[in-house]
Amino acid sequence: MKALIVIDYTVDFVVGKLPCGQPGIDIEERIAELAREFAEQGAFTVMAVDLHEENDRFHPEHKLFPPHNIRGTEGRKLYGRLEQVYEAQRGRMDWMDKTRYSAFCGTDLELKLHARGVQEVHLAGVCTDICVLHTAVDAYNKGFDLVVHEDAVASFNPQGHDWALRHFQNTLGAKIVRGGETVTL
Repeated sequence: MKALIVIDYTVDFVVGKLPCGQPGIDIEERIAELAREFAEQGAFTVMAVDLHEENDRFHPEHKLFPPHNIRGTEGRKLYGRLEQVYEAQRGRMDWMDKTRYSAFCGTDLELKLHARGVQEVHLAGVCTDICVLHTAVDAYNKGFDLVVHEDAVASFNPQGHDWALRHFQNTLGAKIVRGGETVTL
């Protein structure tokens, strides 16, 4: 069994408070297509979305990044077409709030994956070298096979993006795919 985890593809991370900008915009159609395909196939499909509280000076990101994905703000909405796909497929997709980089940290994601017999985790979203990276490392350490959709991940840091893709492949043994085809970096 396989699952798709779409990480932090929100307004704030694409064009808002902590934006990837054009690289994040460029993956909009591919992310929406993947989410729709996985949901229609009946695969476990999760929107793992960063959640922060206003003025939370105790959160470790407080000193590293500007406030983003604050509870109750428009910045937490899924970006672009992904929001439309999520609304159309709502009964077939899960929404999961996360408060750390990894979608596994402090959530019941691992339990949900095991309950569904998932062995292969597909990753998409932003930022390649932050939240996607930390989720991939945790998935690897928990024994899941990894597939990273190179055409559905982005970062505001081009060097970090490239490094993370090579790390996924060379250190975590992830399969890197583009348009559904395996690529070697």
